[in-house]
Amino acid sequence: MAQSNLFHIKSITEFHRQAGLPLPENPLISIVDYSKIQHLPESLSAVFDFYSISVKRNLNYKLFYGQQKYDFDEGIMFFMAPGQVLKIEIDQNTRLQHSGWMLLIHPDFLWNTSLAKNIKKYNYFDYSVNESLFLSQKEEDVLNNILESIKQEYHSNIDKFSHDIIIAQLEVLLNYAERFYQRQFLTRRKTNHQILENLENILNDYFNDEKLTSNGLPTVHKIAEKLNMSSNYLSELLKVLTGLNTQQHIHQKVIEKAKLKLSTTDLSATEIAYELGFEHPQSFSKLFKTKTNLTPLEFRNSFN
Repeated sequence: MAQSNLFHIKSITEFHRQAGLPLPENPLISIVDYSKIQHLPESLSAVFDFYSISVKRNLNYKLFYGQQKYDFDEGIMFFMAPGQVLKIEIDQNTRLQHSGWMLLIHPDFLWNTSLAKNIKKYNYFDYSVNESLFLSQKEEDVLNNILESIKQEYHSNIDKFSHDIIIAQLEVLLNYAERFYQRQFLTRRKTNHQILENLENILNDYFNDEKLTSNGLPTVHKIAEKLNMSSNYLSELLKVLTGLNTQQHIHQKVIEKAKLKLSTTDLSATEIAYELGFEHPQSFSKLFKTKTNLTPLEFRNSFN
């Protein structure tokens, strides 16, 4: 990958200038026709100070997450929160054929509205590029219709009423995206089954590692990193598939290993706690009691 140009895009107006687009009608919100962006550098990294919601097709270039790159030929939807980095690599011999739209929203546009706080509940703003939402044609049509409603208000002089209507439509759009992600978690069964297998293998490797005592318990971030996923996406996926998030899967494995040691060894609860990576034995005892309604000693005595 060629050396990237790092762009810190502080405003929607600045984004328009960098993309060679006319200035936005409103500096706090903009709807961009993605096909109008035809000139991009060979390689770039961009940090936005605003939200970006995009539906894009025919992305005949590479989007990066970490050191891995991903090709997207079908319609995808992805979300960026302020402060996130998007990396793009383009073959200069390739003619850009992308289409779709971008909805850019500055946090100030949400000020003093219900969405100012509620937008943080949509975890997909923290998902990675490889965790984009793959849309069916029907789903894309639904989102496009909502965007058209926003566009009608956007092209009028934004007053209090149009602002409230746009906020309401944004919430509808975000809720539909939430629904479509839930569908994606369920429909990609083969891929998701492999993720569950890989998760089980990773947890087993962690708890069978002799260095667990010194390295400590695995964290949600470490597990997600090994699966090449964002922490939020992995937890949401697991919750839909199994009813448990990543942290609960880790705790489940802790209790499983603890029960085995309590029932087959003479190790004290303190020794078991250290072997399982706990820094403080009382934390182990508290977790065990919470999950089993028994103290470690009460569980051991139940076998005698």
